[in-house]
Amino acid sequence: MYKFAFTFVLSFCIFFSLFAQTIQDDFEGNGNISSWFGDNCAIDTNFNNPNSNTNNSSSKVLRYHDLGALYANIRFDAGRNFNLSNFYTFTLKIYVPSSGLTGTQNNQISLKLQDGNLTAPWSTQSEIIKPIALNTWQTVSFDFASDPYININSSSLPPTQRTDFSRIILQVNGENNNDQVVAYIDDFYYFDSIIPVPPAPVYNRLVWADEFNTNGAIDPTKWFHQTQLPQGGSWYNGEIQHYTNRTANSIVNNGALNLIAKKETFRDQGHTKQYTSARLNSKFAFTYGKVEVRAKLPTGVGTWPAIWMLGKNIAETGAYWQTQNFGTTGWPACGEIDIMEHWGNNQNYVSSATHTPSSSGNTVNHGGQTISTVSSAYHIYTLEWRPDRLIFSVDSVVHFTYQPAVRNASTWPFDADQYMLFNIAVQPSITASFTQSSMDVDYIRIYQETPVGIVENKIKNSLNIFPNPVNDELTIQVNSYTQKNTTVNIYTIEGKLIRTFNSIIQNNQVKINSLYFLNNGLYFITIELDGQLHNSKFLKQ
Repeated sequence: MYKFAFTFVLSFCIFFSLFAQTIQDDFEGNGNISSWFGDNCAIDTNFNNPNSNTNNSSSKVLRYHDLGALYANIRFDAGRNFNLSNFYTFTLKIYVPSSGLTGTQNNQISLKLQDGNLTAPWSTQSEIIKPIALNTWQTVSFDFASDPYININSSSLPPTQRTDFSRIILQVNGENNNDQVVAYIDDFYYFDSIIPVPPAPVYNRLVWADEFNTNGAIDPTKWFHQTQLPQGGSWYNGEIQHYTNRTANSIVNNGALNLIAKKETFRDQGHTKQYTSARLNSKFAFTYGKVEVRAKLPTGVGTWPAIWMLGKNIAETGAYWQTQNFGTTGWPACGEIDIMEHWGNNQNYVSSATHTPSSSGNTVNHGGQTISTVSSAYHIYTLEWRPDRLIFSVDSVVHFTYQPAVRNASTWPFDADQYMLFNIAVQPSITASFTQSSMDVDYIRIYQETPVGIVENKIKNSLNIFPNPVNDELTIQVNSYTQKNTTVNIYTIEGKLIRTFNSIIQNNQVKINSLYFLNNGLYFITIELDGQLHNSKFLKQ
């Protein structure tokens, strides 16, 4: 069955690519854009890369110099109209050195779609604006199906319902100003793929769970009590509790985990505190999937329960994965995902958040919702962790999605294993009348994708690909073949098709650029040559 399905999909991809339109330019001769033009600015399409590094090792790029004209931009005409009903994502790389800017404009790039046949092509344009960072190469995507867009004519249809666009406009730091900009553009792509935007993963395979169906202490094969105080003798954020490994603070009873915060004098590690609680680390860590936790929350001003995740690589003394020698990275570079947080002084509100180097502590990346029965009834708190976004919900009602426009180590440390934590912290604002309260967890279930088989028989394993491992650009050597175009497919190691490229063969080589969308790991690659499929594997780093 797998063989039939694989052959059918592959044949369909090859057939479809013959009628597809891929528009690309790497400014090194491997593209099909020949009409770059600068409006009120200077451009050079054969400029030496001023900042060659692992983010972009290309030798040539486009240099764009806005000398202060009100409406400076660069553009090209595609020579045909875009059909955005299926293919609606444009990507490029950009580097803007801070030394090339004047004024105080927002650091951003706009991609505008226009009808180049009109006398006033801007009159019906559609535009997406994305923020950019300075002094670094970054990849920016413009998704006219999902990203917020601006139609200059409010009566225009959504971009995906139009077929009149034939011109691309790129504009850095806005218009209607006299500020100067020096910017560098590379690897412009209008991706043409059977899956132009990877489909949402289906997380339906249960990989780890605890149903809490046995009475007594927690399962030591699944959970670790984190009790060691941080340096200085107090937990973070001014918390005033001791975490213990006693059943008085964490016990499985009547089909639920009871995590209990108590008012009591307790001395441990040379420090006496007036409150105790529990903090559990899961002995299971994973990358991507869906987490479901059915829980009922404690009450009391000063209580702070959380269902959350930390990078397995966190260097935190006393944490489980630190004791297993995985602690290499500090917080927040390890990444933190708060699936559920609740503060007793805001009784009916639950919150979700992310903490990254780009925003940590009092993070700007958060959202929540009001639930009137948060402490009197069970609710299902869910995280869907995809390769490009985090989706938070309660009882299937989504209240926050974290999806940064630029994913890098600063904004997206979420491409490596994370582990689960349950805890109740006690804040100094705890009311004098507080005695104890518990967070009750009915279950935790973690799901991932079901692996899909891939059949390699009848596919020649004779590709010479380099570099391997690859960072961003992969070259396939294809000696002794006379065809000028080919189809390249990239699959996960489980056999899931990620992307299809209709590629040009030049100088006996096929170049696949901008592999930014791949997470670190092992992948299959196939290429069709003279009616035969050839395959190999490569490592993305």
